[in-house]
Amino acid sequence: QVRLVESGGGLVQPGGSLRLSCAASGSTFSNYAMGWFRQAPGKAREFVGVIAWSDTVAFYANSAKGRFTISRDNAKKTAYLQMNTLKPEDTAVYYCAAANAYPVQNASGYHTWGQGTQVTVSS
Repeated sequence: QVRLVESGGGLVQPGGSLRLSCAASGSTFSNYAMGWFRQAPGKAREFVGVIAWSDTVAFYANSAKGRFTISRDNAKKTAYLQMNTLKPEDTAVYYCAAANAYPVQNASGYHTWGQGTQVTVSS
């Protein structure tokens, strides 16, 4: 079983950029697809994107296409979410999660979750 810890959240102005990290430990990181989700106050958890076992293949929600990029470094056991041209509606707690299949958009398909990191987009 893998353990996940997110970091890199914070306050950023609209139009700015932020990179989140998801550090893994405890198991073979490269065996899992790594997904990113977000949840804003009063809203359901929302799928952002997922990257496969290889760094070359990823799938994104429509809201993330063109602005967000998921990558991974299996040697460092870390997944990343690069967020550009951020908007106030991107404000949420962001979570990374591990799955055994790809691509999965439903949160129920992920067996391990990080604690989340807060991203606030405001001027």
